[in-house]
Amino acid sequence: MNEAVIATMPDQPWLHAALLLYAASALPAFWAVLARRRAGGSAHEPATRSSAWPKTVLLLAALAVTLHTVSLGLRWATLGHGPFTTMHEILSSNLWSLALVYGVSAAAIPVLRRLWLAVLPVLAVLAGWMLLADARPGHLPPTYETVLLYLHTLVGKLFLGLLLTALAWSAVPLLRTSAAGRRWTAALPEDRRCDAMAHRYAAFAFVFEGAMLTVGAVWAQDAWGRYWGWDPLETWAFLTWLSLAATLHARITFGPSPVRFGLCLVGVFVLAFLTFFGVPFVSTSPHQGAI
Repeated sequence: MNEAVIATMPDQPWLHAALLLYAASALPAFWAVLARRRAGGSAHEPATRSSAWPKTVLLLAALAVTLHTVSLGLRWATLGHGPFTTMHEILSSNLWSLALVYGVSAAAIPVLRRLWLAVLPVLAVLAGWMLLADARPGHLPPTYETVLLYLHTLVGKLFLGLLLTALAWSAVPLLRTSAAGRRWTAALPEDRRCDAMAHRYAAFAFVFEGAMLTVGAVWAQDAWGRYWGWDPLETWAFLTWLSLAATLHARITFGPSPVRFGLCLVGVFVLAFLTFFGVPFVSTSPHQGAI
């Protein structure tokens, strides 16, 4: 499929519009940060300004996710399979799912709207990488034609989205280790509250990662005749699960400070990110390209 055909695929205009809105959603938050700096870092913003910009961020993010949903739906309808066979599709669908999970959480918990800038770097990496990836359709292997794939993909995306939200909560005590960070987070809850919320989201992420591994094992038995083969992706996914289990266990057992718990979550997220987007595309196992 040549470049002219890629340009005419119906999902591309919607995808590019969604990316512009993702980028635009950062502007109200940046403006609020600059306004606070001009005001001398006061924690007491004018009421209208304080309540308006987080709502604007949520609205722009919701519009971006809506357009992105249309883009993925059009690609699915055009190709006849879900967006999980090429690097472009996997990056796009994970950008969408991360923004969706975080956006739903932010709609329910308004504090998270003020932490949008903390998660945008992750979304920006996925978006930039996706734009560099080949947008041509890939081949759908016969082992993908099962409902287990959709369930495996669903719980995997929920895991990563919940872990990203936990990371946003833990960013607050990490930012407060600097004077500028303390000014920016002055209106946010105290560290122990953010730490408790980060722990709660990380615990939910742990449950969904366990479900991802379980469904993946059943799928592997159906596809390759074995539940577990210690291929690179299975191994790294299990290591991610173990690292998250150890982090949650350490918090309960040793009661680390919010900063230390946050640093542990950063490490777990980096490991999960590499597992999702690195290992499958450098491996020659049956899992290659398969998240």
